[in-house]
Amino acid sequence: MSIVNARDLLFKATRERYAVGAFNVTSLVQFEAVVEAHVERQAPVIIQTSVAPSKLLGINVLVAIYHAIAESAPIPVVLHLDHCTDVAYCKKAADAGYTNVMIDASKLPFEGNIQATKEVTEYCHKVGNISVEGELGTVSGVEDQIRVVESESELCNPDQVLDFVERTGVDLLAPAIGTAHGVYKTADPKIDFERFMRIFEIVNGKSLRTPMVVHGGTGLPRATVERLISYGGSKVNVSTELKHSMIDATYTYLAAHRDEYDPGKIDQAVKEAIKKTVFNWIDWFGCTGKA
Repeated sequence: MSIVNARDLLFKATRERYAVGAFNVTSLVQFEAVVEAHVERQAPVIIQTSVAPSKLLGINVLVAIYHAIAESAPIPVVLHLDHCTDVAYCKKAADAGYTNVMIDASKLPFEGNIQATKEVTEYCHKVGNISVEGELGTVSGVEDQIRVVESESELCNPDQVLDFVERTGVDLLAPAIGTAHGVYKTADPKIDFERFMRIFEIVNGKSLRTPMVVHGGTGLPRATVERLISYGGSKVNVSTELKHSMIDATYTYLAAHRDEYDPGKIDQAVKEAIKKTVFNWIDWFGCTGKA
C-alpha cells in the first residue's frame, strides 16, 4: 500500500473533496518529518523533490530513501519530481523509481507543450505504474531557482484544456489560475476561482478523468485553500513554508545554543518545526484518517 502513484490517491481525494498535501523536501530530516506527521494523522502524502535537490543529493539516493521510509509506513506515500522542464530527466526519474513525474513544458508554445508532455506520459506509462502531471498556463514566482516574473506568467486557457488532456494522456493537470511560487506580495492573492471551476467542469464534468493540482500553496489563506479543494483541487503543493520552517528552526536553535556542537539536536529541532507546519496543512486539507 505504501508505494503508490499520485493518480490513484487523487481520484479518491477528488471524489471525497479533500486534498493530499505535496511537500517539497531538500533533506532526509524533512523527508522523515513530513512522513511521520502523516503517519500520526493517518493521511496519505506526496513527497516532492524539485530538480536541483534531486541532482545535489542524487536521484538514486532519494529513491532509496523513499523505499526505506515508505515501505515501513502504514500510509500511502508518493515520490514526485516537481517542475522538471527536461524530458530526458523526467525519464531518468521514472527509470530510477519516482512514482509521479511533472513535466513542466508550460513555457513552450501550446503544441510544444503537448509534444513534450505526451512524450513523458507515454514513457512513464510504458515503464511502469507512474503517473504524470502537466501544466497549462505558467505559474509565476520562483521554484527551484527558476524565476517566472508576473509579466511572463499566463493563466490557463480553458478552451485549450480538453485538447491538452486528450492529446497528451496526462494523468494530473496543473492549471495556472493566479497562484504563485514563493512568498505572496499580498495577504489575499487574487485567484481566478471561476476559471478553476470551469476547467474542472470541462475535464471532469461527465466523469472524473484528470485530477487537478494547485501550485503555490504557501501563503494562501485557509479559506482560499478550502475553496479550491471544494471546487476539485486534490493536490496542493507546499514548498516555501517548509524551507522557512527548516531555516528558522536551525537559526533559533543555534542562537540559543551557540556553544553546543550537536548536529543531532539541530536535526530534532528542525524535525519538530517541520511536523508542526505539516500538521497545520493536514488540517486544512481535510485528509486526516484518509490513508
